Amino acid sequence: MLKIKLYSFSYKKSGIPGDSTPNGGGFVFDCRFIYNPGRKEEFKQLTGLDEPVLNFLDNNEEMQRFLSQVLDIINPAINNYISRDFTDLMISFGCTGGQHRSVYATEKLRELLEASYGDKIFIEIHHNDIPSN
Repeated sequence: MLKIKLYSFSYKKSGIPGDSTPNGGGFVFDCRFIYNPGRKEEFKQLTGLDEPVLNFLDNNEEMQRFLSQVLDIINPAINNYISRDFTDLMISFGCTGGQHRSVYATEKLRELLEASYGDKIFIEIHHNDIPSN
């Protein structure tokens, strides 16, 4: 089974996550070009896990187009890794503060991958710059 580690991170705070597997890397996507919900007062104290931010980014065409393009890039790799019995893949999303866009993209990608690949993959999520619940 392919284990996919999904990370959200802040370029300013924690930087690009390192890969603890022997593979030494993975995909890194930059979300900073997408409008930052954290610039709106009502979203500043929230994260990409909170319903108002989810709704905002669900309706952001640029974010939805970005996620579609991410899938176009990673799906061939995932299919190849599964067919070759690879065990690990790392996919990271970064933004300025690591709270809104990257968290949202990480969570949405999890949903999309679970729907597409089911029990062929195992997903582990790491939000490097939001407090754990």
